[in-house]
Amino acid sequence: MSRAAVCETTLQGRQPDKRGKVRDIYDLGDRLVLVATDRISAFDWVNPVGIPDKGRVLTQISLFWFEQIGDIVKNHLISADLADFPPAFQAQPEMFAGRSMLVRKCEMFAVEFVIRGYLAGSGWKEYRESGTVCGIQLPSGLRESSKLDTPIYTPATKATDGHDINISPEEAGRIIGEEWNRKAADASMRIYERARDIAAERGIILCDTKFEFGVLDGELVLADEILTPDSSRFWPADQYAPGRSQPSFDKQFVRDYLETTNWDKNSPPPPLPDDIVEKTREKYLEAYRLLTGKKEL
Repeated sequence: MSRAAVCETTLQGRQPDKRGKVRDIYDLGDRLVLVATDRISAFDWVNPVGIPDKGRVLTQISLFWFEQIGDIVKNHLISADLADFPPAFQAQPEMFAGRSMLVRKCEMFAVEFVIRGYLAGSGWKEYRESGTVCGIQLPSGLRESSKLDTPIYTPATKATDGHDINISPEEAGRIIGEEWNRKAADASMRIYERARDIAAERGIILCDTKFEFGVLDGELVLADEILTPDSSRFWPADQYAPGRSQPSFDKQFVRDYLETTNWDKNSPPPPLPDDIVEKTREKYLEAYRLLTGKKEL
């Protein structure tokens, strides 16, 4: 492996203002620095072992997509060039370079904007039970991983324990206001359709993805990471076969390994072995290379 995993960051001894499952966030007043670490989570637990380069992959893929969809909606990105960051960050390039974004602080919506083009995950589970996804009636006879006639907007919100909770588009409108919900859903759909077509040219199916939006100076702003293997299901098109789950460009090796252990999923997970770490790293790098067309990070 080319680099050691960066699982936690500090800014000249200062701890992040917020530490999520993957991101360390430094609050600079009207701006934030979002740092994608190499932490990896599965079944809502962060593993004690990180995946080298994962955070760099997430950041660089997000930057690629921000360029592709800049005409659709404004985003929060100021710069990913460490030279534009405050000096304290520049003094620690081994910790922050390539994996950090300097962004504008927005008033974030308490809703995630999920677009589904295929039937998978929690959508497939609901469909089997009721024939719907987030209350949206779908045709009968669909199978797991079936392509939908048209993509659908299926929002989600987060409970206090961090799980995504699927809600109806109408409920999203009640939470954030119908006008903001309409604008964000429309932008999400347009981004999904463009990304789906770009990915298809590269032999990749974009099954579904989620976006986060906020408001800045009265305008809708796209925020956080976008269209990465952590926020999307990407499938290799040449292996696609409806009626089963699909191989994907993400942490599937981690999930599959943990399922073979005696871990109860209610306590800290066992450390990942080296071969699982390396396979997972290569899967993230493969997604980066295929999507962006670049060979090196």
